[in-house]
Amino acid sequence: MKLEGFNRQVLENLLKRHYPLLGILFGSALLSISLGPFSSWDSQLEFSAAKGVVQWGFPYITYGNMINMQPLGFYIDAFFFKIFGVSYTTGVAVITLFAVGSVFLTYKIGETLYGNRTGLFAAALFALTPWQLIMSRVFLVDIQCLFFSLLYLLVGIWAIRKDSLRLFLVAGTVFGFALLTKLFAVFMLIPLVLVYVYWRPKNLKRSIAGMVLFFLPAFLIQYVWYEPISGRGLLSMFSHDDFGTFLPSGLVPSPFYSLSFLSEALGIFFILGYFFSLLLSFLHRKQFSKFVVFDLTCFATIAGIIGFNTYLVLLNNMHVPYVNSIKYNYLTLPMFCLLAASAAKKCSVISRRKTDTGKHREFSVYLAAIGPYLLLVSMIFNFLALTTLAKYEWLTFNVAGGLSYSFDRLSPILISSHTWAVQVFAFALIQLSLLWANRSKLEKLFASL
Repeated sequence: MKLEGFNRQVLENLLKRHYPLLGILFGSALLSISLGPFSSWDSQLEFSAAKGVVQWGFPYITYGNMINMQPLGFYIDAFFFKIFGVSYTTGVAVITLFAVGSVFLTYKIGETLYGNRTGLFAAALFALTPWQLIMSRVFLVDIQCLFFSLLYLLVGIWAIRKDSLRLFLVAGTVFGFALLTKLFAVFMLIPLVLVYVYWRPKNLKRSIAGMVLFFLPAFLIQYVWYEPISGRGLLSMFSHDDFGTFLPSGLVPSPFYSLSFLSEALGIFFILGYFFSLLLSFLHRKQFSKFVVFDLTCFATIAGIIGFNTYLVLLNNMHVPYVNSIKYNYLTLPMFCLLAASAAKKCSVISRRKTDTGKHREFSVYLAAIGPYLLLVSMIFNFLALTTLAKYEWLTFNVAGGLSYSFDRLSPILISSHTWAVQVFAFALIQLSLLWANRSKLEKLFASL
């Protein structure tokens, strides 16, 4: 009885400490479910591969015809198919679980690098971005890739900070699983390497041991699948059908195609919050010397991913990266959210400065109010964009040259007349969670005005 009481007390304390996060996660799940599932040519192809695992033990589209992609996501889907039955709806439900998990991991990374409140803001931004919500309702392995990529980044950061060889091994194992889900998981090495340089261990032997423990399991996981299991050969991991499809002859791709997509997918206030956060770091780089490092880490990751995809399009004339920014630039989304969310922390620090007096003090307080305002307005506008998207039977993303990528909206799970009410409730829940977590900061800010 004492043990039962102790466990109940621990659970209650845990819930009390984390109910703002739980509110954001629950709101994220409700928003995703309210949209109903989406489908595309890619998602149907991947659904066939997952069914192939159930039928034949390998991700065959048709018997003997293995999909030219990394396989782990299809085996995860097949595991749930064997429990709940093979259906597209079941597959999308699995994707949604991983999407909510990615919201949680975005929070944990933000908490680790910037602090608890920044983590909550980043998770809320991520949960309310239509880009994320659409991806959370399509049967694509990209969301699983993002989950494992964020997980190995988080565990890798912990390993670096604690100088733990055991955690390096865990991070490397997760990195191997991430690569076995989709090769683009390699891009999360950019922030991990930069954090490693910032917090580099001083013991050379332990540093070498840590790198070996990180990369060795990742290599072994790829080797086991591509050599003895599938027999495709290790170098085949770098091949993909997307890299063999080229733009029509005579079509000159726009060099700003990624920027056009981001302005539409993120919204103007989100982008303003992102640049405002960068501006604060630059103007107050001495005061925010620690944040500048993490801001530059997020920025470098975004630039690296978008730069590589632009290289594929402009210098290699590839078709799929050009029309499919929603997938190819997807790993940048948590980095955008983390950097934009950090503006709230910086504004809070500025509002508490005791060195400012008179008009300079008044200016600092109003400047500090801009960050939370931009984040709030961006979330409101993203929610309005989401409710608008929910009305369409299909979604189309156009690029210059008359090319596009689209999703068909299948029958929603919820009755359409109730969908809007559920979405409003989910949005309100996320906002109330943020307000409750930041109530003391807001009281101090308003008292200063």
